[in-house]
Amino acid sequence: MNDNDRSLRTSPAAMSPRPRPSARTRLRTYFLTGLIVAGPLAITLYLTWWFIRLVDGWVKPLVPSVYLPETYLPFSIPGFGLVVAFTGITLLGFLTANLVGRSFINLGEVALDRMPVVRSLYKGVKQIFETVFKQDGQSFRQVGLIEWPGEGLWSLCFITEPAQGLLADALPPGEHVCVFVPCTPNPTTGYLVVMERARVKEVDITTDDAFKLLMSMGIIQPEARGAPFAGPLTGVPGDPPVTVSPSAGLPVV
Repeated sequence: MNDNDRSLRTSPAAMSPRPRPSARTRLRTYFLTGLIVAGPLAITLYLTWWFIRLVDGWVKPLVPSVYLPETYLPFSIPGFGLVVAFTGITLLGFLTANLVGRSFINLGEVALDRMPVVRSLYKGVKQIFETVFKQDGQSFRQVGLIEWPGEGLWSLCFITEPAQGLLADALPPGEHVCVFVPCTPNPTTGYLVVMERARVKEVDITTDDAFKLLMSMGIIQPEARGAPFAGPLTGVPGDPPVTVSPSAGLPVV
């Protein structure tokens, strides 16, 4: 060992311990940790409870009082309407899958087909549900990027369906697709754009990641598989930065 290495090991700067964070920094870190843990949990519970009460409010008035648990218990059971709705929809699907059920569905559709306004509304909603929820479909399951609304500006989009029928006949020769360009932070609104298939750049991310990216206005970025997240959290000016633990996603000092 030469003299330079010995001087570096025995220098006061090398031997000085790491300064402990101040009480204000630790308090801020604990608060951010609790907020990161409690915030998503509270919002999830609130939305779940809201959805359960919404379905109960729709379904329970349709159930005879003799079948309601509140008739025999001194308290109400939340989620009873949700269970009834799930059972009824599953039973309807089971009946529709056989010949007898399909016959009743056809009779109902024939009756609806004779109603001018209801006929158009029913057919449009049915086509949307069949397109979105069919098992072999790719609607809203492919995420892409298009250069829109101008050159050099890229927008996230969902590839819905290829242009077909009269729409394809009215377009120039070539393969065209319909893409939905959602707005942020409310992705339920947006624009329908019909463009050449070659101008759509597919992105290897899931629809869940795409919705997170849109609803967070670009804050939650889709990452590579297994890539840990580490980044600074905004704090008080002058304090040491607070980083995020890659294992738990919680701030550490």
